[in-house]
Amino acid sequence: MSTNSGAGQGQAERLTKKQMTLVIGIIGGILLFAGILFMILYSSLSNRSPGADAPLEAITQYRYEYAEAANGMKLHALVTKPAFVTLDVVRENVTLTNKVGINGGFFYGDTLISMGIVNGRSVNGAVNAYGSGGENMKYARGTLVWDGAADSLSVQVVSTDSEVKVKDHTRFWAQGGISMSLGDDAGWVSQTVAENTPFPDEQRLRSAAVYDDAGMLYLIVSETGGTLHEFRTAILGTIGAGRLVDGIFLDGDGSSQLLSKEMKLAGDTRPVLQMLRIIK
Repeated sequence: MSTNSGAGQGQAERLTKKQMTLVIGIIGGILLFAGILFMILYSSLSNRSPGADAPLEAITQYRYEYAEAANGMKLHALVTKPAFVTLDVVRENVTLTNKVGINGGFFYGDTLISMGIVNGRSVNGAVNAYGSGGENMKYARGTLVWDGAADSLSVQVVSTDSEVKVKDHTRFWAQGGISMSLGDDAGWVSQTVAENTPFPDEQRLRSAAVYDDAGMLYLIVSETGGTLHEFRTAILGTIGAGRLVDGIFLDGDGSSQLLSKEMKLAGDTRPVLQMLRIIK
């Protein structure tokens, strides 16, 4: 009897060890699964936009640059990826928005004269509505286009939203302005004349958006006044280390405004209708 009892006890001990191994395996599997879920959640939270009410400190996917050109123009630039940018209607001075970015296209009152489209929707009302941003009003003008499907930038001279060429019309943005024609030093002035550039020869504050051969976007505002030629020359001499491809002039003078953690430029303190905003 004692021998049989010992065998039964040993069998019970062996069964308990099997159960313990099974329990440990289950717990390990649960911990592994929880760890994977945590990493997915962390990655998602790290890569998403901080949100409309996020403070300036939450926007980190850019770098700030300052340069003083040989002609004396002082330039401030926010450098980022175009995927981290959107177009916002703000109706106030950029420095009061708590949003990182610079002023956008031309406007008059509540009418957006320059094209402003995000993912197929105009930013200031229905696409076909007057002043909504669905077109460059009156003139075909240089428009900076980010094609989300191709993750590429281009300058397209267009009048209406239907002329914009992208792979996916639900994944892009288009900011109207005036062609800079950075690859055409001989013909850029005549192109700005064709696009009816306002006040090209006056000493005014200036704004621009340009990109380099790596696809990085530079949002630029001048601290000092200059002509359109002086501004373009200053950009080519100081921004992008000789790698710039093309870009557009944006609204200028008192509308030339910038806000980041590092710098505030309020222009003449006027409100602007729309801005280029960094959202990550």
